[in-house]
Amino acid sequence: MTNGLRIETIRHLHCTVLRASGELDHAGRVRFSACINAVWDWTAGPVLVFDLADLDFYDSSVIGVLAMAMQRMEEQGSGRIILVRPSDHLLSVLRLTDLLPRVELRESVEKTVAELMLRSEAPGSPESPRSRFPAPGPSP
Repeated sequence: MTNGLRIETIRHLHCTVLRASGELDHAGRVRFSACINAVWDWTAGPVLVFDLADLDFYDSSVIGVLAMAMQRMEEQGSGRIILVRPSDHLLSVLRLTDLLPRVELRESVEKTVAELMLRSEAPGSPESPRSRFPAPGPSP
């Protein structure tokens, strides 16, 4: 691993941004998962915004990291995963693994943070972010 994995976390009022760059392989997966666990309770939900556009290399470990977060959100019945600027390859893999419908896609971290802030301040909006993983039960 020549470039290693660099992870930057930014705590906002309504979300946590996790920006990864370098190489995400098996060793990096362990670090990235630990980072997600460390920031899990920083926001209600939680709302995790992943910016993975600066990864030079990633293997199936990226799917493992996202799937772990999705499973934890499903178990607790709330949370959102937002992917910013995902590569075409990552989108293809998410589609093939049937994980794409479980994430939200955005073009910009800054616009995503602003959107979450504005949505929470809008009159009549719920105090906590909407659940991306509702509790199991009958559909309306």
